[in-house]
Amino acid sequence: MTPAGVCPARVDLPPADGEPVGKFARTLARIWPEGIAGSQARLGLAVSGGPDSCALLLLAATALPGRIAAATVDHGLRAESAAEAQFVADLCALLKVDHAVLAVSVGQGNVQAEARIARYRALAGWAKQTGLAALASAHHADDQAETLLLRLRRASGVAGLAGVRERGQVPDSDLPLLRPLLDWRRDELARIVEAAGVEAVADPSNLDERFDRVRLRKALAGTDWLDPLAMAQSAANLADADEALDWAARREWDEAVHSDPPGLVYRRTAPRAVALRVIARIVRELDGTEPRGGQVAKLFDSLDSGRAASIGSLVARPDGHGWRFCAAERERRS
Repeated sequence: MTPAGVCPARVDLPPADGEPVGKFARTLARIWPEGIAGSQARLGLAVSGGPDSCALLLLAATALPGRIAAATVDHGLRAESAAEAQFVADLCALLKVDHAVLAVSVGQGNVQAEARIARYRALAGWAKQTGLAALASAHHADDQAETLLLRLRRASGVAGLAGVRERGQVPDSDLPLLRPLLDWRRDELARIVEAAGVEAVADPSNLDERFDRVRLRKALAGTDWLDPLAMAQSAANLADADEALDWAARREWDEAVHSDPPGLVYRRTAPRAVALRVIARIVRELDGTEPRGGQVAKLFDSLDSGRAASIGSLVARPDGHGWRFCAAERERRS
């Protein structure tokens, strides 16, 4: 791999009757049935130029000939980004796949988080303008396993440990977001790209050991008793648990949270894990902020032991009717 990638004079696509394409097509049919069975819907691909997204492009070009389009988001954060986008454009031209470069500006703050927001906003706009029915990204099993271990290290709860799902939605959009490579290993995808004669983009940050993920990736490479596919499945199971907790929290909200001006009263009936989500929603409703998980847990512990506590601009206190939440300023006036 070279920093900007190398587009060959010809590309050897994976054979349509081979197992890699068959595996990809079966997954796509399962997670996007409305786009496969008897449909001519077009699929958009997010292709950065790295080996994972290049493999996605090659597999999709074989499985869905004439029904894909690709886009590369140029965040403008590295000097090589324009050349990387041009590499993908050249590769797509060779494959006769429509391609667009989406230049975005990244907001202030957490660079990775802001880049993700800008990226998905641009991809959703491109998909809508181009008439695409869904968007696919190249997240794979190693990504899932690394994220799970990194968040375990930070003592994350179920929501933090939950892996991304094979099918979701592009943020702030109704566009389906497909991840058909979640049961593929990184080296499997690299072999597809190598067999096609393509030299994908080499992101220098993937070798920078200042990043936790890079150090973890190197540690995993030398640890044969950890199975990334099994860890990815655990992350998927945790995603199911996260969905179940959300369902229970919505029901608890409907049954146990009541308006009592100037605030809300929560008559808790659910286990702690569900109650934490209800309390977080109360804070969002009354304070307009997203509370940290640790703050919500401390608030719960205080209320559960019969003590008043504050969070953001709110005060919460137990009384004979349950746990009462209101703005601290309004409570002082009453």
